[in-house]
Amino acid sequence: MYAVVESGGKQYRVEEGTVLVVDRLKAEEGDKVALKPVMFKGDDVVVDAKGLEKVKIEAKVTEHLRGDKIKVFKYKPKKGYSRRAGHRAELTKLEVTKLGAGAKKKAAPKKAEEKAADKKEDTDGA
Repeated sequence: MYAVVESGGKQYRVEEGTVLVVDRLKAEEGDKVALKPVMFKGDDVVVDAKGLEKVKIEAKVTEHLRGDKIKVFKYKPKKGYSRRAGHRAELTKLEVTKLGAGAKKKAAPKKAEEKAADKKEDTDGA
């Protein structure tokens, strides 16, 4: 059983227990976050919007970290132009704790009073 989830405009394939690094989320360490499913494969494959509403994917924020430094250097020859800059991505490490589709809900059995009221309505209309 696995799912494809979306976070920060990127998609990740996850299973229960998967650790993934995504763009920084607004959550504290130890918090549980819900991830948006794009596809779910269990007994059958679910990709439609109505089916995905029932799929629940929960992850725990294990830590916040920063990525490697990326050096940016712009240069134009013979013009005296050069610029240096750097960038470090803000990241969040998640561990997927729950992965599952919601069970199909069955209609609750009617009580005797409701059944009697339904029969009365049927006979009144005829």
